[in-house]
Order: sequence, then C-alpha cells, then structure tokens
Amino acid sequence: MTTPVEVTAVIPVFNDRAALEAALPRSLEVLTSITPSFEIIVAEDGSTDGSAGYVRDQESKDPRVRLLHSDERQGRGRALTRAFREARGSIVCYYDVDLATDMSHLGELIGAIRDGYDMSTGSRMMPSSDVRRTGEREVASRGYNLLVRLILGSRIHDHQCGFKGFRRDRILALLPSVKATHWFWDTEVLVRGQRDGYRIREFPVRWRASRGTTVKTRDVTGMGGAILRLWWQLHVAKD
Repeated sequence: MTTPVEVTAVIPVFNDRAALEAALPRSLEVLTSITPSFEIIVAEDGSTDGSAGYVRDQESKDPRVRLLHSDERQGRGRALTRAFREARGSIVCYYDVDLATDMSHLGELIGAIRDGYDMSTGSRMMPSSDVRRTGEREVASRGYNLLVRLILGSRIHDHQCGFKGFRRDRILALLPSVKATHWFWDTEVLVRGQRDGYRIREFPVRWRASRGTTVKTRDVTGMGGAILRLWWQLHVAKD
C-alpha cells in the first residue's frame, strides 16, 4: 500500500543544475520542518546540462525525491501541469529553482491550504514585501500586473511570483481550461481560479532577483499578447 503524502513540492528545472544542487538539499531541510509526509518532484524539462542525472542520483538515495523527465522542452506550464497530475500529495506547491523567494515562507504557503484556501501565492507587490531587483524589472513587473488587473479583472497584486500552493483536487479541476504552456501559466491559473470562485490567499514575501536574470523585450510583449488572448477566451470565445 502506498503511504499517503500530505505535500508535493514541485521544482521546475530547465538547464539549472547548479541552482538545483543548492535547492534540493534546502528543500528537504525546510519541508522536513513542515511535515513528516512529503515528496519533491523535480519537473526537468528537456535539460542538456546533466540535471536529470543529478536528480536520478539523489532519487536513488532518498525516496522522497522524484524525477519527472521530459526528453524535449515542454514549457514551464506543461511541466507543472504534468507534475501536479503525477503528484501524490493532497497539497501541491511549486517554487523556482533559484529560490528567489525566501524558503522561510514555505510554511505559510502550505499553511494557507491547510487552513482551507484553494490557492496560495507569494507576492512581491504588497506594501510589506521585501524585494530587491533592478529598476527595469520593477517597472516591467508593475506594469504587467497592472494590465492583468485592469484587463482581466484580477484582484491579485502579483501574478508571476514563482511561489504558489494549491489543493490538489482543486487545481486538477481547473487545469483542463488552462491554455498557457509556458510563463503565462502562472497568471492564467490565478485569473481562472478567481472567476471560478476559488479562495486565494496572497501574502508578502522576501524576494531576491537571481544573478544574470534580465528582462527581455520579447518576453514583455509576449506576455502582453497573452493577456489579450485570455481576455478573448474569457469574454468572446467563452471556452
């Protein structure tokens, strides 16, 4: 008989071996302090830097670690969707492999779902959030989130923080309607969840931009187009 699992933590990875070598032991440490019943799924998305081999080695040493490998790049959204469907935990969460959001917040992320919320999300945009990043990234992020609020009617302040938790049954019910396959997945899940009446807890976090991260114009314009496509799907196509 399979032992019940309370929490599944998913770490999406694409050519991030160096960051993963720090994130995996830190994840084991923090999750152990939160629950005795957890698993970590590394959603490795077609990496070519040895990430899969590293996780396989860790998997052989610790049964709480699981590799979910893809031979070809699926995109962040597809990788997360696949991992949540494979998860054994009644609570599922994910966070970025660079641990930009301080892991001290993981207990609060999971605790919100334990308290009855359907979704929980860290926020870099609330008054008490502690954030360090370049001015360019700050302006781009605030502009993006303002557009999501204005065009899509969201009440969330920060849609793209890579630090989110869910009741597994509730996110699985929502996923068939989610069309985004890459970065916009995070936003679409929150917007559709609000429209379906999901209870969502947003809370401030300590967040530090990882070194070498830059804002690309094509990413900003692409996300703007995704906002308009979702508006069309919700208000015109009526999928």
